[in-house]
Amino acid sequence: MSFVVGLTGGIGSGKSTVAELFVQHGAALVDTDAIAHTLTAPQGAAMAAIRNAFGERVLRADGGLDRAAMRSLVFSDHTAKATLEAILHPLIREHSEARCADATSAPYVLLVVPLLIESGSYRRRADRILVVDCDEAVQIARVMTRSGLTAGEVEAIMATQVSRLERRAAADDVVLNDRELDALAPQVDGLHRQYLELAMAKAHAGR
Repeated sequence: MSFVVGLTGGIGSGKSTVAELFVQHGAALVDTDAIAHTLTAPQGAAMAAIRNAFGERVLRADGGLDRAAMRSLVFSDHTAKATLEAILHPLIREHSEARCADATSAPYVLLVVPLLIESGSYRRRADRILVVDCDEAVQIARVMTRSGLTAGEVEAIMATQVSRLERRAAADDVVLNDRELDALAPQVDGLHRQYLELAMAKAHAGR
């Protein structure tokens, strides 16, 4: 059984940037957002159920999910949110568990889950929880820059996630990412060495 580090953080915290640094150290990356994009691409495994549940209004011309239309629907209709999650979440868990199990050649797995703290199943899967943390004003500015959303739209997304304090309280480890990118590497280097030791200890214990 692989040693799994569950990486999470609020929107705009820099999860992908931090994850890439761990990948450069040899960690296997299992990204649930990437899995969700694959499932909702044209011919994706979730698209038939999504089409049946919501109709053509949430589809792009190529048959993939129109994420902007779906986001607008979910924010205006909590029933739609629950329906979408009932379709996607079991598939994402299934695919992520399979990828974690297949990552036998890497020293450990980095399982990236934006809503890891909110999800009991992913928390149980992780041997260690790593939170990427930054000031909320920095989060908002980053998301506005990359996605074109307004501050109010970003704040609405953040309101659906646990608070910064709750996320930090659940963390075993924290990477602070509200300064320059150069400040990330030393933090990741130290955690990588720690995870190698923990992974080796788990492997010996399992023999």
